[in-house]
Amino acid sequence: MILKDLNRQSSVTLTQQLYEQIRSLILNDELHEGERIFSTREVAGSLHISRNIVIEAYDRLLSEGYLEVIPKSGTFVAKGASIKAAKKGGSITPQGIMFEKQPTFIDFKGGNPAIDHFPRKKWAQLTKDVCLDAPSSIFGYGDPCGVLSLRKVLVNYLRRARGVICDHSQIVITSGATQALKLITELLVKKDDFIAVEDPVTDEMRNIFTNADAALYPVAADHEGIQPALLPERRPSFTFVIPSHQFPLGGTLTIQRRVQLLEYARKMDSYIVEDDYDSEFTYEGGSVPSIQGLDPDSVIYVGTFSKILSPALRIGYVVLPKPLIEPFYSLKWYSDRHTSSIEQYALARFIDEGHLDKHVRKMKKIYIERRKVLTDALHQAFPSVHVIGKAAGMHIVAQFPGITFTEGSCEKLMQEGIKIYPVEHFALNKGSHGDKIVLGYGGITVEELKKGVEILKRNI
Repeated sequence: MILKDLNRQSSVTLTQQLYEQIRSLILNDELHEGERIFSTREVAGSLHISRNIVIEAYDRLLSEGYLEVIPKSGTFVAKGASIKAAKKGGSITPQGIMFEKQPTFIDFKGGNPAIDHFPRKKWAQLTKDVCLDAPSSIFGYGDPCGVLSLRKVLVNYLRRARGVICDHSQIVITSGATQALKLITELLVKKDDFIAVEDPVTDEMRNIFTNADAALYPVAADHEGIQPALLPERRPSFTFVIPSHQFPLGGTLTIQRRVQLLEYARKMDSYIVEDDYDSEFTYEGGSVPSIQGLDPDSVIYVGTFSKILSPALRIGYVVLPKPLIEPFYSLKWYSDRHTSSIEQYALARFIDEGHLDKHVRKMKKIYIERRKVLTDALHQAFPSVHVIGKAAGMHIVAQFPGITFTEGSCEKLMQEGIKIYPVEHFALNKGSHGDKIVLGYGGITVEELKKGVEILKRNI
C-alpha cells in the first residue's frame, strides 16, 4: 500500500485526508479485495503522523465496510468494496467556495438588474440582526404562505406603490415569480385547457405553461400591449399579461384596454394573471396602477424582488382572489414547504425601514443614465433606428428597418463579444418582428453599453 504525504497546510483534517486516500485506493481497486494493509503503527511511522490519526481513519473505514479485521491476522480490504469504475479524472479535493466565472461577452439580456449596486452592507446588517435578535422559532419550519410580518408589510407597500388592494391572507410568498406562475398554472389548467397569452411573450413564461401541458393561444401585442379585440371566443384557463412594461415590446397597457380585458375575464368567468415584474422603474410620466386594483376578484397579481434587488434572493409573491387561497396554499406546501424565512424577515425590515424606497430612487437614476447612453449611442450609430418601449423597465427594443436578425447573425455577434435577443425569438406567431432586438441595459455599465453598440455597428 503506497500512500502519499498528507498536506498539513490544508483546511481538511489529516484524518479525513488519510481516510479519503485509502477509500479511493479501495474503490478504484488499487487495493484489492482480501489484501492485507499496513498496521496503524506502520502507517503512522511512514507518514510521520500520530497513530491516533490513523486509528480514527481506520475505524471509519471499518464502520463503513471498506475494511475488515481478522483476529490474529491483521486488517484486510473487505469483499465487494471496489466499484472498478472507469476513471474520470483526478480525485476531487476541497478547494473552498468556488464562484462562477463572469461571461466574457456583453450580455444585453432584458430584465437583468444592476447587481453591482445591490445594497450589500445594509442587507448584511439586517440579516445579521435577524439571526441575532429573532427567536429560535424562525430557524424551524415556517408558514407555506410566508412570514406574516413580510406579508403585512407588502399589503401597505403594494397599495401605495402599485394600487394593489388586498389583505395579508391573500399574499403567498414564493421562490421568485417563476414558482408563482408554475403553481398558478398547476392550479388552474386542466386537461385540454388553453391559456391566452400576449404575443410575443417571454420564453421563460412560455416554457412554464407548456411544461404543464397547456396549449397556448397567442394574442398579438403592439406598442400599447395586448389587443383585447383579438382574445379568443372560447374560455381560457386564464389570460397572461405583462401590462406595465410588456416583455419584450415594452408597451404599457392603456386604461381602455385594461377595462376591455377585465370585461372579457368577467364574461368568460376566467382569471387574468398580471405579471408586474419591473413596474417600479417608470421614467416618463407616473406609473400606471395595477389591473388588480381595478378588480381584485378577477386578477391574480404576481410580483418579484429579483428585478428590484437581486435574482439571487429568489423572493417573489402572488396576490390571490380569496377563492384560490386554500388550494394555492396546499400546492405551495407540497412544492417546497416554504421560502427561506431568514431572507423574508430581512426583506420585511428592509421595506418597513424605508430602504427599498431609497434603493428604487437610486436605481431609477442609474437606469435613466444607462438608458440615455444606450439610446444616444444607437441613434448616433444608426440614424434610422427606431427605439420602442423606453418609458419604463430595464430594456428597450431597437428596430432596424431593412435588417433581419437571424440565428447566424446573432451567433456572429456573440463571437464578436455581444449577445443580443431578437424579438422574433419570443414570438409565437413568427414573421412580424425580424428587424427588432431586445437590448437590456440594467446590468450593463455605461462603458459596456457604448462598446456594445460599437460592436453592433461594425457587424450588421
